[in-house]
Amino acid sequence: MFSSITGDNIGKLILRLTVGGLMIFHGIAKLSHGVDFIAAKLTENGLPAELAYGVYAGELLAPVLLILGLWSRVGAFIVVVNMVFAVGLMHMGDLLTLTQHGGWRLELQAFFLLGGLAILFLGSGRYAFRPD
Repeated sequence: MFSSITGDNIGKLILRLTVGGLMIFHGIAKLSHGVDFIAAKLTENGLPAELAYGVYAGELLAPVLLILGLWSRVGAFIVVVNMVFAVGLMHMGDLLTLTQHGGWRLELQAFFLLGGLAILFLGSGRYAFRPD
């Protein structure tokens, strides 16, 4: 069927496209609605409001890097940092919470965080503009 090399590379491509493709929608929403609510949460926690603009790197730039396979490990690292901030600032109260359907309330955040971490360790694979 598939050689293990080809299968690994296709798997890395699917992972990059999934993490980047789903994350970019969050970035588009931030472009449309702004990051004022993030800035308020940052200042509430004693951090500079200007850090809120980093969400554009984490939810627009990084997904584009992942989708294209350009500096994928850098893009993945940015996604991981973005998600650590997102969980730390917005979702700590949900850490041990389930949804009404029994799923973990932080499933989506965990997917982005752990998917980004997997790409960080795995690299882009062969099917990338700049394989690493």
